[in-house]
Amino acid sequence: MTITTKLNQLYKTDENLWLEETIELLKHKQFNQLDLENLIEELISLGKRDLAKAKGLLRQIIIHILLLQYWQMEYERNYRHWIGEIKTFRYDLNNHLTTNLINKLQDDLENIYQSAVDFVKIKTDLTIFLEKCPYTLVQLLDDNYLP
Repeated sequence: MTITTKLNQLYKTDENLWLEETIELLKHKQFNQLDLENLIEELISLGKRDLAKAKGLLRQIIIHILLLQYWQMEYERNYRHWIGEIKTFRYDLNNHLTTNLINKLQDDLENIYQSAVDFVKIKTDLTIFLEKCPYTLVQLLDDNYLP
């Protein structure tokens, strides 16, 4: 049984050990022994997870900006909380971003905005939101920007 076959079987039973052994093979440049099929699958999955996390954090930023900007009935009671959430989500997102993720967020900004609007409409029963995203990605990521 080859090491690649053993790795392939290990992937099915102990993903963490598979990862450790794969890292060792990479460190020692033993590329011909890699379980490429599962390695490729994991790299694709990692990219999807990173993008989903970035989109989720950006959505949360937009949700809280919309609440801050439009939900006047709850403003006085909640505005500090909303600002705190915006700062926290921005911090987390900015520490997670890469150039590639920034480009993907820019490309999908309208969809992320629409998702945030849909949530805020349900939460607030408000229907006064702009059809297109009124914020730039730069504004949404800027720790000093508030509408």
